[in-house]
Amino acid sequence: MKKREVDHSLLDKAKINKKDEFYTQLIDIEKEVVHYTKHFRDKVVYCNCDDPEYSNFWKFFYEHFEELGLKGLNATYFGEDARFYNYDGKEITITQLKENGDFRSNECIQVLKQSDIVVTNPPFSLFREYISQLDKYDKDFLVISNINAITYKEVFPLIQSNKAWLGVCFGRGISGFIVPESYELYGTETKVDENGKRIISPNNCMWLTSLDNEKRHQPIELVKQYEGNEESYPFYDNYRGINVNKTQDIPMDYMGAMGVPITFLNKYDPEQFEIIKFRKGDDDKDLKINGKAPYFRILIKRKTA
Repeated sequence: MKKREVDHSLLDKAKINKKDEFYTQLIDIEKEVVHYTKHFRDKVVYCNCDDPEYSNFWKFFYEHFEELGLKGLNATYFGEDARFYNYDGKEITITQLKENGDFRSNECIQVLKQSDIVVTNPPFSLFREYISQLDKYDKDFLVISNINAITYKEVFPLIQSNKAWLGVCFGRGISGFIVPESYELYGTETKVDENGKRIISPNNCMWLTSLDNEKRHQPIELVKQYEGNEESYPFYDNYRGINVNKTQDIPMDYMGAMGVPITFLNKYDPEQFEIIKFRKGDDDKDLKINGKAPYFRILIKRKTA
């Protein structure tokens, strides 16, 4: 299949809020999408925060259109010169938008309704609205977000009700984002690659998806014991459950409620554990141990012994 040459330089064009100007590397898209290939056959993919002149999401799905068996590929982006791109496997049609290409605009919502799966890196500052829109229109998705998005009231209920879950790559599993020259590169997790692209690796991002993957059906191997180590698992002041500081410390011999860190969801197998609730005790206040609240906890319970 003929490949379209796409310029991925990000140094000349900044159309969105500076804090949201993080562009996903092709290698990270490739590493994640490979786990969902069966879901894309005969589907229309929509990259609704993506200018095809710069977007690696568009590049990936354009170049792998036939391999994935796609039915169509759509893209829109925010900007004064916003356009709608459609690829049907034969030709690209480009239409000037009347509005500004914001994913919340009427034009973009109409494209969303005609699409099956949304794949992109949306603006983190608008992620609550973004995920709510996908839920409202009942669209499948594979999107990048900050790990703390797990705590959002728009996101956690989707995870608890098994309508969304974490993808395969998580934290350091996402190698980094391309940023423009206006970004200051500081710390050890930054570099300029061989093509002059400026990369930062925040190590605090994840994929959130409604597409099933093999990882979420792999049970956690439990090796720790509760009996004889009770002092390591204190009960909460305001909930009948024990605190577990690390996912790897979940005891194999305790079947009651447990509070675990939000990173547990990276290992969560819905056949192994039930999610009870998030963060709050019986008094509807933050979970506490001896009067002090640990960082956000998810209350879980084993399903099987």
